[in-house]
Amino acid sequence: MSRAQPPARTDYPWFTAITTRWSDNDVYGHVNNVIYYSYFDSVANRYLIDEGGLDIHDGDTVGLVVNSGCDYYSPVAYPEPLQGALRVDRLGNSSVQYGIGIFREGDEKACANGTFTHVFVDRASNKPVPIPAQMREALEAIAVSA
Repeated sequence: MSRAQPPARTDYPWFTAITTRWSDNDVYGHVNNVIYYSYFDSVANRYLIDEGGLDIHDGDTVGLVVNSGCDYYSPVAYPEPLQGALRVDRLGNSSVQYGIGIFREGDEKACANGTFTHVFVDRASNKPVPIPAQMREALEAIAVSA
């Protein structure tokens, strides 16, 4: 079985800094695999808050994670500065599948990448709703062709 190559920086239109923490490291001296999912959540939500108008405290619409996955290529460890990269791989009526890359600062190839799917729901009823217009516009801005 051949292993897929890590994605490149040029595969992503948006980046944000990630601050590693001492507690991210495991007993083997590198960032533990489960921490990457926390990074994915932070990267996607940072974009939605900054660019899409997501109001995590009082908004009527919230995003629930319904699926995620990750491929790991090379280990990282605290205190390495990282960058999270974001793109939209699939945009539906009430859902979005992100592609998220984790890069060492200055590296051209991802040390990990994954997918992360949000379904947007009404906060009160927990029922799916169409993605709000401002958020959809922001997501369309980072969508890549399949």
